[in-house]
Amino acid sequence: MSLSLRVVLLLLALSLFGLAVNGGVVYSRLSYLWVLLIVGSWVWSRVALRGVRFYRRGRVSRGQVGQVFEEHFYIENTGRLPRVWLEVHDLSRLPGAQISHVHMLVGGRQRRFHLGRTLLIQRGVFELGPTEVTSGDPFGLFTVSHRFEPESALTVLPQMIPVDAFPEPPGLLPGGEALRRRTHHVTPNATTIREYASGDSFNRIHWPSSARRDRLMVKEFELDPLADVWLFLDAARYAQAALSQDEAPGLVEDWRELLNVPAGELTGYGRGKLRYKKDLLQPPSTEEYGVTIAASLARYYLSRKRAVGLALNGGSLDLLPPDKGGRQLNKILISLALLRAEGEIPFSALISGQIGHLPRGSTVVLITPSVEEAVAFSVDQLIRVGMRPVVVLLDAATFGGREGTDRLADGIRTLGVPLLRIANGDDLREALNSLAALRNGQRLVVETALRAV
Repeated sequence: MSLSLRVVLLLLALSLFGLAVNGGVVYSRLSYLWVLLIVGSWVWSRVALRGVRFYRRGRVSRGQVGQVFEEHFYIENTGRLPRVWLEVHDLSRLPGAQISHVHMLVGGRQRRFHLGRTLLIQRGVFELGPTEVTSGDPFGLFTVSHRFEPESALTVLPQMIPVDAFPEPPGLLPGGEALRRRTHHVTPNATTIREYASGDSFNRIHWPSSARRDRLMVKEFELDPLADVWLFLDAARYAQAALSQDEAPGLVEDWRELLNVPAGELTGYGRGKLRYKKDLLQPPSTEEYGVTIAASLARYYLSRKRAVGLALNGGSLDLLPPDKGGRQLNKILISLALLRAEGEIPFSALISGQIGHLPRGSTVVLITPSVEEAVAFSVDQLIRVGMRPVVVLLDAATFGGREGTDRLADGIRTLGVPLLRIANGDDLREALNSLAALRNGQRLVVETALRAV
């Protein structure tokens, strides 16, 4: 029961009491007035949402952490009678959504809309709704609501940090021979021809052979003799650690400050995307740090025409075979957006189970917050079978997790593989670029020493 209705009922009770005490005409008229007000308001509220239509449209179906997502909310009065007020309340679970709105005096056969902006701060898939539309009588005595179920969803991809340099895989496999594996990509290694089949691209047609044989012939290609890059991300439940937002000073305040930025100022962020690091902080979680690093390195290697694969030990084993191009990046980002660190398979078991399927000479980037010595044994195993591992260790203790990263890092360093250690609060861009700089510096020192000898 609303406060306005309580006040009217109280006035009605006082009018009836006055009428019972002295029978004055004024009290009887007031009693009729309050009764008519209550009945009329109730009838008005029953028809307040009849003929009201609502729908919402997002400008895109995918976004990225750090971007501003824009939606248009449309409400239409298809009836002839005006609506005094219509309130649109968003009930979606999209974090940071603050897009409720009140429309006043919506005339008959009139449509209104408003624009909602939401800063995307969490990866995942979120339904755009449900949405509740509320209206009532002009005095606010009775309200009525209608719930509109979601019709679409938004996929929020993980944040990608700009990476300028990272340890590169070797250019050629041992011997420089092409891999004897067919591929649907057009590569420099055309090996044979076959008859044209429905669905083949026209740019694969070999016209001289087609002219000689009087039928369309297409070229078949093999993979380039370039080493694959595999990204192994540890999503085992027991290895993860995270601080609460209360334990991360400035995180909540910074996000709230960004969410309250006036809409006119958000348009100056380069088509809605916030500046890296200065505007958006990483959540204090090894899961989120690992996902961001994996997404960033995937884009880095793919931009350099490398074939990149992904292996995850989340709630289920997720493997993406190596491939090139923007489609592969899209697959990787979607897998990372849906990832939840709820796996029961140890990271070392994931590596051991996939070693036999990795081509010799591949670069394997291991991203893990684990402190188990089994990770060092897995790195040694990769080296023995001809792989080139690169290890990114997340310091679990700085995220409120277990100690032991120092011991594991020392064990991996003795194997002579590139190792990067990242703690909570580190600038990921500087950290990822620093590993390549360190390796280049070490190589320069070695070459200088050899020349001196």
